[in-house]
Amino acid sequence: MEFERSAGILLHPTSLPGKFGIGDMGPEAYNFIDFLESAGQKLWQVLPLGPTGYGDSPYQCFSAFAGNPLLISPEILKQDGFLHDDDLNEIPAHNPHQIDYGEIIHYKKKLLNIAFENYKRNNNGMEAALNDFVNHNQDWIEDYAFFMAAKDFHDGKLWTEWDKALVRREPNALNEWKEKLADRIYYYKFVQFNFLKQWTNLKEYANKKGIKIIGDMPIFIAYDSADLWANKELFTVDKDGKLETVAGVPPDYFSETGQLWGNPLYRWDKMKADDFLWWRKRMAQALTMVDIIRIDHFRGFEAYWEIPGGAKTAIKGRWVKAPGKELFNSIKKHLGTLPIIAEDLGVITPEVEELRDYFEFPGMKILQFAFGKDMESKFLPHRYPQNCVVFTGSHDNNTTRGFFGKEKNNKNDIYQHAQKYLNYYGDDMSFALIRVAYASVADIVIIPMQDILNLGGEARMNFPSKLGGNWTWRFTWDQVSKNIPDVYKELSVLYERPIIEKTKTEIITEEL
Repeated sequence: MEFERSAGILLHPTSLPGKFGIGDMGPEAYNFIDFLESAGQKLWQVLPLGPTGYGDSPYQCFSAFAGNPLLISPEILKQDGFLHDDDLNEIPAHNPHQIDYGEIIHYKKKLLNIAFENYKRNNNGMEAALNDFVNHNQDWIEDYAFFMAAKDFHDGKLWTEWDKALVRREPNALNEWKEKLADRIYYYKFVQFNFLKQWTNLKEYANKKGIKIIGDMPIFIAYDSADLWANKELFTVDKDGKLETVAGVPPDYFSETGQLWGNPLYRWDKMKADDFLWWRKRMAQALTMVDIIRIDHFRGFEAYWEIPGGAKTAIKGRWVKAPGKELFNSIKKHLGTLPIIAEDLGVITPEVEELRDYFEFPGMKILQFAFGKDMESKFLPHRYPQNCVVFTGSHDNNTTRGFFGKEKNNKNDIYQHAQKYLNYYGDDMSFALIRVAYASVADIVIIPMQDILNLGGEARMNFPSKLGGNWTWRFTWDQVSKNIPDVYKELSVLYERPIIEKTKTEIITEEL
């Protein structure tokens, strides 16, 4: 699928400003959309929006369908009558540029529990809407709410450590536990109802301004998830949850032992039997929350690295073919042509490229990978196809300022090559890269907010090989100079990335 020529910004909602220690779907999210509009941006890219588990990573979620409770705005809960001024008086002290997840998770859970108790006393006319939400999301909400309630009861332990009958989902045990956990199950339905209500309103606000949201979809699910607990037959585990095979990537120049991700793999034969129903439901759910889906590790749909369960490294594995073409044909047959971006970074074979191009999915180009003697020439702008998405860097990269600062100090050929290619010898390499991205033939350009603000390595979002301390970065509005909207609006006009111009009537209406 080809996209219109446009530009946008990559920023996860947790990185938004705000007074509650973590970005959320409250007033600052609306302010950010206004900022996008004023800067001539038509796209807002976010990371996965699911409820985070291990390491607070949005790529390891308790559900592939649910939303992250940490993103729920306490201010909107107050507007809805479920929180009061006194509930919001004891905000933990926090660094406005860094999330302390341990403190914030405890605080947000406390607020959500207060809101739920207030809802039970007076639902403010929202009970019917909540019931309607549950009825329309039966495919996942019951299993997710049950899973999270059981996890709470077992003090957050991995689901394989619960009562054995519950692990195996024996019918009598499910009935007993469902009755036992009824109130907590209802709590998680209430939380998800509020997440979807707030996100839907935010998305509609963006869409009315001509801004589309790009969402991220990890190819694999987390081991500690409602998806696996409720659908073990679709994944490579036995009835007790023991992993038979897991996902990862083989050894390469980044790692001598490869990367052992540990996610369960799909039993593609089982998924074929019902024409990939689980995947079709996942895609349909995603498109209720975002306008465009970016699929992470797209190459896994052509072939994936299968590692034995219990392996200590990713060395002993094998490539196994995946039914990518059958899967996407099924999705297209049932759901139509979907707006999908393929994350095709890393070692990409001709077969992966053929699968991507067969469905006309745009791939990705990372400008930080383009320079130096060991560069991948496909990332140089003069080699781009039109149907692609160009980034200065991704959430896994250093910021552009941090990247080039290190390369300059290392005195290798990357910095010099970039200078010559860009014909730029000044100190703002971030903007030089941004300009060449805008000028390229790529249909879509996405710039991380850190590069918009020209921040250094301290603002990096994720270190793939680092345990802990990731996903914590936030910005504040005092970092955004007043001229930024005009600069990026001018870039959008100059390089013909259409922007939405307000009519005179709309301007007058807003002023009134």
